[in-house]
Amino acid sequence: MVILGIDPGTASIGYGVLKVTSPGKIRCLDCGLIKTDPQISFPKRLEKISKDFDLFLKKYQPSLVSIESVFFFKNLKTFIPVSRATGVIILGAAKRKIPIVEFTPLQVKSKIAEYGRAEKRDVQRKIRKILNYKGRFEQDDVADALGVAVCAALSLRP
Repeated sequence: MVILGIDPGTASIGYGVLKVTSPGKIRCLDCGLIKTDPQISFPKRLEKISKDFDLFLKKYQPSLVSIESVFFFKNLKTFIPVSRATGVIILGAAKRKIPIVEFTPLQVKSKIAEYGRAEKRDVQRKIRKILNYKGRFEQDDVADALGVAVCAALSLRP
């Protein structure tokens, strides 16, 4: 099973692609960022997100898309655009009939670090251990995307 994890945003969207071969056997196939230029119009940014996301769906053919849900916001000006970008991603997966699961950061922390108020670095350490990941996370968005993908993989266990 291939799981595509997404940490939504507008300037950068983290992604992580995992291969689950059996319970407890999870490896990272790819991870990184989809970036958009803040100088271009918002509709063009959404179009780029849609095209790039569609390429990932074609390339990896995931069985499941796992998205970090937007549940808390400090600034309404960022909440609305991020919600729109999330909608583009959900629509892209839905068009291909790929199941979608959403997890809050609290759920991810609880599942991975076994403590809902775990620090970001502790969760990242656990992700590295679970995936035997030696690389460096380009940004927190990448670690968050891998986190939601790992959370989905761990949720598959009987």
